[in-house]
Amino acid sequence: MALLKYESQVRPPLVEGNKDYHQVTEDICRPVEAAPSRLWWIGFLISVALLLFGVISVTREVWFGTGQWNLNKTVGWGWDITNFVWWVGIGHAGTLISAILLLFRQGWRTGVNRAAEAMTIFAVMCAGQFPIWHMGRVWNAFFTLPYPNTRGPLWVNFNSPLLWDVFAISTYFTVSLLFWYSGLIPDLATLRDRAKLKWRKMFYGVMAFGWTGSTKHWQRHEALSLVLAGLATPLVLSVHTIVSFDFATSVIPGWHTTIFPPYFVAGAIFSGFAMVQTLLLVTRKVLNLEDYITIEHIEVMNKVIVLTGSIVGIAYLTELFIAWYSYVDYEWFAFRYNRVDLSSPYGWSYYLMMGCNVLSPQIFWFRKMRRNIWVTFFMSILVNIGMWFERFVIIVTSLYRDYLPSSWSAYYTPTIWEVGFYLGTFGLFFTCYFLFSKFFPVIAIAEIKHILKKSGENYKEKMDVVEAEPVERFAHEHVH
Repeated sequence: MALLKYESQVRPPLVEGNKDYHQVTEDICRPVEAAPSRLWWIGFLISVALLLFGVISVTREVWFGTGQWNLNKTVGWGWDITNFVWWVGIGHAGTLISAILLLFRQGWRTGVNRAAEAMTIFAVMCAGQFPIWHMGRVWNAFFTLPYPNTRGPLWVNFNSPLLWDVFAISTYFTVSLLFWYSGLIPDLATLRDRAKLKWRKMFYGVMAFGWTGSTKHWQRHEALSLVLAGLATPLVLSVHTIVSFDFATSVIPGWHTTIFPPYFVAGAIFSGFAMVQTLLLVTRKVLNLEDYITIEHIEVMNKVIVLTGSIVGIAYLTELFIAWYSYVDYEWFAFRYNRVDLSSPYGWSYYLMMGCNVLSPQIFWFRKMRRNIWVTFFMSILVNIGMWFERFVIIVTSLYRDYLPSSWSAYYTPTIWEVGFYLGTFGLFFTCYFLFSKFFPVIAIAEIKHILKKSGENYKEKMDVVEAEPVERFAHEHVH
């Protein structure tokens, strides 16, 4: 029987339908070349409205100062830094899917990597705003840049993790942008060659950098992709590790823990993959790309979500155990009375976090649930709600009760302008994503063609027939 088949499990096709190279180009270019649909316009206008609300909220904060935010005696960070860490985490899945899975030659990344890379760039753009506006005097933001100047001995504090954030996130953004754009170049050339309007031909012609599709161009493209993937892979681990140092290098109970770096990285991948699922489920439906973003893609990503969700759950239990086992009264107080105790003012947020991030993803152990569109969509939103509350719990429950009991009466709730700033970043994110989906292919045409011969549905069926013929002949000869 060893002669019959070596493959232990036949993987479902990653491209469904009877597709050839031309049909792939037509299907993926259609949303870019056609007029925007009504659904696209509705989503885009809602996003722009949220963005304008965010602009108004930020304008008030700059004009009147951070007093517009409900930052009180103890909670000096609140929603602002909660949202910063949350958005940075969202941006992790794109580089992971693009870089690490490229290096490991995982074919399933090709249907989702373009949208995930774009998501990374837009999420980092949203995240980078929070520390800047949090400064209050935003016109002094250049003080964070270490450059030769006439200010004498006034230099940035290189020992501060907040400065490490500046370097880490700017590097991450630069590499992610280059990776995304370099992957776009062959597809931009395809759009340039198909363009019928003069402005489109000129626009895509400039963006494509004279790409001709020659062997030399492809060789350089492959080499550049591998180099950028090699640079981006350690960044996936380092960026959120450095973000976690904002907390872990302090001595505040609830923050001062060495488990934060791996725990933050796992949480970032967890929330990032959930956001990719949310975007792709909407994108495949609105742009009619179900044949390219398949149930197989959704199932594989759900496996990553249940894995990283379980890792995050272990991290929660570990930090709880260490707080008890360390026998440090202040550390145990922060966990027992500020978080675990349901009667405490923020106890509800701790259990909401545990329910969304640890318990709910366990439903994906069942294959039927992993492959259910509606369950996946609901879970992707639930996970990101839970991950937002994880950052809220870490920041607020560690700060609102400090060493001075007289300040404990200060219960932190955000103002409308804090909420407006957060909603404004959603507006920015989705405005950018809608524009991206209209003017650029959300799926990498060249990469789909690359895997079509081995992972397309019709090619898999042909290979099954070819493989079956010698088996039938073998059986016929030995029976008769």
